[in-house]
Amino acid sequence: MRLRELGWVRQLPDAVARQTQTIIERATAADGVAPVSEQAVLSLSAESEAWHHCVPDASGAGVAGYVNLVPSHGGHPAMAEVVVDPAARGRGVGTELVRAAFEAGGRGARIWAHGDLPPAKAVAARLKLSVARELWQMRRDLANSELPELRVPEGLELRTYAGPSDDAEILRVNGEAFSWHPEQGAWSERDIEIRRNESWFDPKGLFIAVDPAAPDKILGFHWTKIHYDENPHIGEVYVVGVDPSAQGRGLGRLLTLAGLHYLRDRELGQVLLYTEADNTAAVHTYTKLGFERFHVDVAYAISP
Repeated sequence: MRLRELGWVRQLPDAVARQTQTIIERATAADGVAPVSEQAVLSLSAESEAWHHCVPDASGAGVAGYVNLVPSHGGHPAMAEVVVDPAARGRGVGTELVRAAFEAGGRGARIWAHGDLPPAKAVAARLKLSVARELWQMRRDLANSELPELRVPEGLELRTYAGPSDDAEILRVNGEAFSWHPEQGAWSERDIEIRRNESWFDPKGLFIAVDPAAPDKILGFHWTKIHYDENPHIGEVYVVGVDPSAQGRGLGRLLTLAGLHYLRDRELGQVLLYTEADNTAAVHTYTKLGFERFHVDVAYAISP
């Protein structure tokens, strides 16, 4: 099999997907930062909206680099993520992949650079790209710091995930809360199912807020995650979504705090989360809860 013959495909052959996963793991080990998102990794082995493209190594059969492209949808631009095998860097592979992503995704496409590392900055400078988005990873100590007491106000009920019967309401809240977000706002039932089947999933770590007078309507949720592949293990504020009609009731803080108590009770030393740098309300809430910026992911675009 010659990789050049693949072009852009909806699903990679199994052997190529395995090679791609291997170079993602090598790049993560070399850089200390995962080069692509969880969504991109999942799309290697599960049906998704993503398109895939690989650049071959010197042999013509192995993978030297990979780009994952989610086409534009709902007014959101195409989004791409790129990884280059550390052994193939400095040969123009990254530049080739970024150019391919813009050709396929259009001039309005965005290219993520997780950690905004020097090789990504070099490609951006070479192609005269500019920063279009910043995604912050924020972290907080759990082991050696206090958490505010969890108090559920009157008129609210806090429970955990009851099973797939909750999925439709979670998707409704997610879609409305993240209508502005090109990745998170596009979740489907399949996205929830895939994550529910992951080894890290724990229904006791998915918190749901409802009004006892209307218990079938979810007001907000906090889905936590534990990264068991990290040493030591680290918790994550995975998704916090609040129904826009329930904004102003302190649900974001309440749900986040419920998840932090859950993660601390599992004796985790740290917790992380991701938030858009310009989401001032979220940044304010998380800062008040003790989170600090840890590193930045940058989405580059073609300069106007």
